[in-house]
Amino acid sequence: MARSRDDLGITPFDATDYLDSEEARIAYLNDAVASGNPNILAGALGAVARAQSRTKGMSELARATGIKRQTLNKSLGPKGNPSLTTIVPVVEKLGLGLRFVSLPKARRGRVRSLKAGDTALRA
Repeated sequence: MARSRDDLGITPFDATDYLDSEEARIAYLNDAVASGNPNILAGALGAVARAQSRTKGMSELARATGIKRQTLNKSLGPKGNPSLTTIVPVVEKLGLGLRFVSLPKARRGRVRSLKAGDTALRA
């Protein structure tokens, strides 16, 4: 008979438990960007927002950005697909910034048009 998670004392992993410093949050976001997967980036941005909002609450982030809390939770979840109009104010209110750098030639991919169901921005 299989034992339940509770019987084994296992708790679900939550990245927010480990994002207790600015350095940890920045490293987590940089790893998400490096993955090249927009879903991973959206989930990481959501985790950072939740971790940083534990003291202030996600509702305060919603008020500060002018974006509904439910929209933030959905957009910044693991299956979220936030637009730049969501990402930019959230990143700014988290005290972070976006920066673009040249990729090494080996990591450069052809840019292609996205089709329904696509999750990656490069070929």
